[in-house]
Amino acid sequence: MDARTSRYREIYAHWQRDPEGFWGEAARAIDWITPAAKVFDASLGLYGRWFSGGSCNTCYNALDRHVERGRAQQAALIHDSPLDGGKVTTFTYQEMLAEVKTLAAVLAEFGVTKGDRVTLYMPMVPEAVFAMLACARIGAIHSVVFGGFAAKELATRIDDAKPKVILSASCGLEPGRIVKYKPLLDDAIALARSKPKACLILQRPQEKAELFKGRDHDWVAAVAAAKKAGKTADCVPVAATDPLYILYTSGTTGIPKGVVRDIGGHMVALMWSMANLYDIKPGEVWWCASDIGWVVGHSYIVYGPLLYGATSVMYEGKPVGTPDAGAFWRVIAQHKAVALFTAPTAFRAIKKEDPKGEKIGQHDLTKFRTLFLAGERADPPTVAWAEQVLHRPVIDHWWQTETGWCICGNPVGLGALPVKHGSATVPMPGYAMHVVDESSKELPSGTVGSLVVRLPLPPAALPTLWQQDERCKESYFAEFPGYYKTADAGYIDDDGYVWVMGRTDDIINVAGHRLSTGGMEEVLASHPDVAECAVLGIADDLKGEVPCGFIVLKAGVTKPAGEVEKEVVALVREKVGPVASFKLAITVPRLPKTRSGKILRGTIKKIADHEPWTMPATIEDPKVLDEIKEALAAKNLGT
Repeated sequence: MDARTSRYREIYAHWQRDPEGFWGEAARAIDWITPAAKVFDASLGLYGRWFSGGSCNTCYNALDRHVERGRAQQAALIHDSPLDGGKVTTFTYQEMLAEVKTLAAVLAEFGVTKGDRVTLYMPMVPEAVFAMLACARIGAIHSVVFGGFAAKELATRIDDAKPKVILSASCGLEPGRIVKYKPLLDDAIALARSKPKACLILQRPQEKAELFKGRDHDWVAAVAAAKKAGKTADCVPVAATDPLYILYTSGTTGIPKGVVRDIGGHMVALMWSMANLYDIKPGEVWWCASDIGWVVGHSYIVYGPLLYGATSVMYEGKPVGTPDAGAFWRVIAQHKAVALFTAPTAFRAIKKEDPKGEKIGQHDLTKFRTLFLAGERADPPTVAWAEQVLHRPVIDHWWQTETGWCICGNPVGLGALPVKHGSATVPMPGYAMHVVDESSKELPSGTVGSLVVRLPLPPAALPTLWQQDERCKESYFAEFPGYYKTADAGYIDDDGYVWVMGRTDDIINVAGHRLSTGGMEEVLASHPDVAECAVLGIADDLKGEVPCGFIVLKAGVTKPAGEVEKEVVALVREKVGPVASFKLAITVPRLPKTRSGKILRGTIKKIADHEPWTMPATIEDPKVLDEIKEALAAKNLGT
């Protein structure tokens, strides 16, 4: 990888010189019903709107045009479910279009029309993808809520979106257990003030749900009846500035923040990213190991690969335990995937179970080119380990629910730049990155501060929150006027590389010194016996906050935990210095995480600080918090 052979600097400079020309050119990859009157209209919305006056349809671009132009028999979606007995189902573009046209007709029969909201509360099954595209086809706005979300959290999202119809399933599957969705949905509807007109329920063989007469309808029966009657729905023209979907940010309390994604800009940015960032060619197999309940799943399980004419793998399983730490390599080899996009947490889990990467050699990965990581900061030891065992580029990149696609990354399709472990590399076109202090003053290179993006945001980034313009302004644009607040902290180095060191909340103040917990986590993770870790600031009467490290040991480590704890404390003292006041490391069996793999640092901190806390709605396994409490109690903390 050589900066001299990459076209990145030239392409980014093109965007800087002529942003409208740049995105206007990128928009040619989309089929428009009516071309935009303006590529960017600064007079509209909170900071301007992209492709105003244009009309289009996302479903047409994702399915119909590929069927019309020679991809009818190409695989569009491969569903691989080790949790469902290893079942693999493949849908061609033609087969998928037929399913979506029928489901769209079923929704229309329920009275769903352009602008109506439809809530999806679904497991990782192909029908969930059909449902998203069916909504897009008829101009409805989908709101996917992560399957298995607690009833109260689902109810708040129902009340905010006010869906006409809810699409759900009888259950979701987790290793060793069945998660019954329908009782959670029933409880949520009972709690919600806004009631849906109808619910369409996919009965899975693992669990049959009770259907309420008049409200609930059997998914398979409704689709079969529509097919028998020959009912289909055509694509509805929608404005480029209309919403495609609402996605609620995780971990919200009270009124949730519904991030709006508009239609035209979303298609343009995702199309650009598939070629230029991810280096995928139409017809190749791409695998994003996320969940459709998260933004990554929206963008790169469903929309990005299908808009681009690639084959998308949808995986209902885990990186370990379904059946072992070789699961990812099996999927890549079996389906001949050229790239994988997953969370760093997944690789830390694989590294913990198979530290030498021995299971990789059991699979043919000759087609596999690149590993992309995002979701949490990719700590350098994990990136280095993945590079060592895979012998392939490992690319960290940074983005958010609000942006819908990459803020900073390494554009492999333009010629990859040299990797710097710990950095998300460089801003993508559309993102003018700056680092500022509390008074919005620009900080010199290498200085940690708040990472912000100069407005306007690029296509695909949120134009607003669902029916909450003022809250959007307050949340993202007010604190640093003229900028979008990422709420992440970090710095930009002399080469223009961006280093995201954690949320601004993760910058702790130790006796007046602002320190990054991300930097300390790097040091802990570099210890040969540590599989994964989390560092957070806990309350201290003398210094305000002091860092506390939670470590999970690799499988097979025989050294006493107390010995490893002493070694990591000494390592932080050596690498960061005494200023860190890092004196406490606690070994735990595992870390509490959301189902998307994010470590619940805030909850751990509240337990350690004796603050009131509630069970996070997105937690993967609530029992892990009891383990954290026990570990803290053993150190006379959190009790």
